[in-house]
Amino acid sequence: MIILLAPFHSSRASALASRLLLGILALFVVAAPVTVGVLHAAGRQAQTAPTQAGIIGTWQGTLHIPQGPDLRAVEQVTEPAPGNLKVMLYSIDQSGQGIPATSASFQNGVFKYAVDFLDNTFEGKLSADGKSISGTWKQGPLTLQLVLERATPETAWTIPPPPPKIPPMAADADPGFEVATIKPSKPGEGLSILVRGREFTTTNTSLMDLITFSYDVQQKQVSGPKWISSDKFDVAGQPDVPGVPDTRQLRTMIEKLLADRFQLKFHRETQDMSAYLLTTAKNGPKLEKSQGDPNGLPGLGFRQLGVLSVMNATMGDFAEFMQHIVLDRPVVDQTGLQGRWNFTLKWTPDESQFGGMGAKMPPPSDAADAPPPLFTAIQEQIGLKLDAGKAPIPVLVIDHVEQPSAN
Repeated sequence: MIILLAPFHSSRASALASRLLLGILALFVVAAPVTVGVLHAAGRQAQTAPTQAGIIGTWQGTLHIPQGPDLRAVEQVTEPAPGNLKVMLYSIDQSGQGIPATSASFQNGVFKYAVDFLDNTFEGKLSADGKSISGTWKQGPLTLQLVLERATPETAWTIPPPPPKIPPMAADADPGFEVATIKPSKPGEGLSILVRGREFTTTNTSLMDLITFSYDVQQKQVSGPKWISSDKFDVAGQPDVPGVPDTRQLRTMIEKLLADRFQLKFHRETQDMSAYLLTTAKNGPKLEKSQGDPNGLPGLGFRQLGVLSVMNATMGDFAEFMQHIVLDRPVVDQTGLQGRWNFTLKWTPDESQFGGMGAKMPPPSDAADAPPPLFTAIQEQIGLKLDAGKAPIPVLVIDHVEQPSAN
């Protein structure tokens, strides 16, 4: 299991099969049963053709989510330089956190924008009187009609302030949990692991899920009794040190919890195992360098099965995510790429992927625009290669473990 971490918060999400929701930044909308929240995009301003003043301003409208809540959307459109249209999006019923569009245009009365990290687009026609825009809003498999009205000082909806930013934990801190509760999960609940500021919670997680995250291993790298995968627990707690933990510190917290409450003891071995080797393709990587905090937390998440958004993540983060969530064996990063990256990866999943997540694979598609298989998509879209092979892999052999002690 892997946790997607975010320095702000995650307010709401629905399911990717068993509700794969892993620390997403600010949600914009969730409705379809295979949609996992929305990442806050570190967007870039796109160069567009010269725009008209008629589109500049604040627009607002309501998204009517099937079998879900109505969500009010505010879209602020500016032109900081000629021909450079900028759009900032707000879902004010969920968050005060702004989401910048990655591209925008206004030509022949048609307004368009896209947020790549959200797999989100809008296209609408400006009315003759310039007071409304009627169009189509899309996110992943979800398509909705959206009418935006030009806001005036009297009609403008109030945008809530963004959540306060909690400072990071001291780099030399060695945190544990101040208080942690562990209880059996209720039948039928979806799986989730969330980090919201200083709050750490899990739902329907096994001890195996916690081990694989805290020690950065895949399930095949853990040898132990069957119940560590079958018994499910809900965990909640806060660190005993001020600030927001980074990935390393969060793992330390969980390791201490496993030793204290589950009496986990193990030893390490190295074995030659089947693995996937992640390398750069012949023509080099096709990745966008992240402009996010180099010491911040990464964000990785699915818009739908086979549409993965990656933000401010290292190649190690990406390899870890793929081995925990998508693939059936360890993934070894051999790219040599340093730093943090942003990219979106779209592919057509097959039955060999997402094992154990309870995800139902969509039927094969012969559509001309259907995404390619995973291994082809990785090479074509992000300039990397994923090849089956063997490698020396660390293995955790459990010597002793118990059911969790009482709260």
